[in-house]
Amino acid sequence: MTVHDLILSGTARLAEAGIDSARHDAEALTAHALGLSRMQLLIRRQDTVPEGDAARRAALFQRRAAREPLQYIEGTTDFFGLCFDVTPSVLIPRADTESVCEQALGLLPGLPGQSVLDLGTGSGAIAIVLAAIGKAQVTAVDISAEALEVARQNARKHAVRVRFFQSDLFESLPLGRFGLIVSNPPYIPARELPLLQPEVRFEPRRALDGGEDGLDFYRRIASGLRERLLPGGALVLECGDDQTDRVAAMFSPYFSQTVCFRDLSGQPRGVRGKGYLE
Repeated sequence: MTVHDLILSGTARLAEAGIDSARHDAEALTAHALGLSRMQLLIRRQDTVPEGDAARRAALFQRRAAREPLQYIEGTTDFFGLCFDVTPSVLIPRADTESVCEQALGLLPGLPGQSVLDLGTGSGAIAIVLAAIGKAQVTAVDISAEALEVARQNARKHAVRVRFFQSDLFESLPLGRFGLIVSNPPYIPARELPLLQPEVRFEPRRALDGGEDGLDFYRRIASGLRERLLPGGALVLECGDDQTDRVAAMFSPYFSQTVCFRDLSGQPRGVRGKGYLE
């Protein structure tokens, strides 16, 4: 069996499992199984695949056909031009969240200090982007010890210094105030969790479940601003595309300017507060 044959058979299997990106995922998994880049895969598409490699490829395709996310199978994902390690202990960073980083990077130069707090850091993607590209002093927290280990691993991978703490939002965080707070908190209403795509159900539930209306974590963040945000500081939050107006209304009393922003695809994606009014 050739590399090309594996891709074709894999594409058919994934398409039968209802995966829209069947060809893309078949190529990615075949390359991963054979230890090749995507370019090498194309060049060597007529090569015969050793039986052992075919068996490894079959095991990977079985996982993807069961709707396990490609990123968990490969163990990595790209975010803001950087490669991050991911495991089922962390939410997979998505392109939508890059808009949070763009908003935060735009705010950094005008903040009272370059200190940033990332709430619910997960893989550490936002924190590491702000430390690596924004040169900010970043503190990141997560309730999950397993997620923090992944985040620390990613910080070492990108040679950046981020202070990590295990904490349920502000609760176990050492005393201190920050110029900027960023977060991609859980915001899926609990009743909608069973309706999510099969792939999303592999991700940690507590990184998704935002309570009855999806806004539980925003309320908790708002209640902690007085002790954690410096006067004149800023806030950047991701939220669901139907939640931006409600989240903006929740935080507008705390800031001189509160606006909703969109992601790269033009969808409502979050809220930015500027000029914290202590």
